[in-house]
Amino acid sequence: MHIAEAELADLTQRLRNTRWATEWPTAPWEAGTDAAELRRLVEYWADGYDWRANEAVINALPWHAADIAGIGVSYLRYDGEHPNSTPIVLTNGWPSSVLELTDFAERLANPTRFGGSADDALTVIVPSLPGFGFSGQREPLPTTVPTHELWHRLMRDELGFERYAAHGGDLGAGITSRLGQAHPESVVGVHVMAIGMPGDVDPASLTDGEREYLSQLDDWVRSEGAYGHQQSTKPLTLAPALSDSPAGLLSWLLEKYRSWSDSHGDVSTRFSDDFLLTQASLYWFTNAISTSFRPYYENGKVVGPISYVSVPTAVALFPADLNQPPRSWAERTHNVVRYTTMPRGGHFAAHEEPELLAADIVGFLREVRDGHRER
Repeated sequence: MHIAEAELADLTQRLRNTRWATEWPTAPWEAGTDAAELRRLVEYWADGYDWRANEAVINALPWHAADIAGIGVSYLRYDGEHPNSTPIVLTNGWPSSVLELTDFAERLANPTRFGGSADDALTVIVPSLPGFGFSGQREPLPTTVPTHELWHRLMRDELGFERYAAHGGDLGAGITSRLGQAHPESVVGVHVMAIGMPGDVDPASLTDGEREYLSQLDDWVRSEGAYGHQQSTKPLTLAPALSDSPAGLLSWLLEKYRSWSDSHGDVSTRFSDDFLLTQASLYWFTNAISTSFRPYYENGKVVGPISYVSVPTAVALFPADLNQPPRSWAERTHNVVRYTTMPRGGHFAAHEEPELLAADIVGFLREVRDGHRER
């Protein structure tokens, strides 16, 4: 990336000229993003944050590019320190980007740097989701080549991995599950941090734990799910505002980083100002917030539920993440061989709790590998 000076100047001017909304007499964060915290970050974004330094870090990452089904896919590759490292593809969710996964990928590829064993090293591929800043948008709408098929062609046809693992959270969990469902001959196992809704469910078959989970999910949708409803139904009504106002864009993202992380209400305990503003800058400079909504719209309109994922599946649930499905719920659609409830962490676990997440992935793949040897 190299953002032109004129674009940097335009961003600075927009930030300094922000027309602030009339404040309400409510407690901070009660009705949405806290005005004082947003104003503080906007001021730092305009007069303190160093995009060029972060741009240099981005450009130093191990980038590669491929043309898959006519779509330009950018991806990061971290070769494992062991010569027989298992390949794994990592997929982020929203409002994340591949930048959230870079340190985590290093940990998986080079475990000895973090006190682990080289035998557990993985060769890590981190593709940028279509329309998420580094990869092109898919055509047409709805797409004829879904993201999980892009990932399979990247891993098998472009990179030559006959067998590989997959991990994802949020949107990435759905992509990972569909990858395992569609290509059990290639996917050795899937590790996910979320489970989608199955198809038709007979209410009489629900366990008490599943009923409690669905009730909690309904409560969450009513109190926290407005963003998802907007992005899946009328995303192009919202997109112009967030594409025109960097303060508005940051407000939309900041509230999610606070609410969905294990921050206990203080976003700074989990994310530095520079981390948040680099994510916001990436969305801003690539004008990608609109296209990042597209998976929500497609999922709401044309993508059906998961039928069954037969490959070995690990489910890792972090307490501050969006929902906590019981194991029996996951087993309705997945061959669950490992189910872990974490002591801390949230939606952005690769950044919040990389050690916990890495250990769970490594442990799962070790179990899958040993089970395969036994057969």
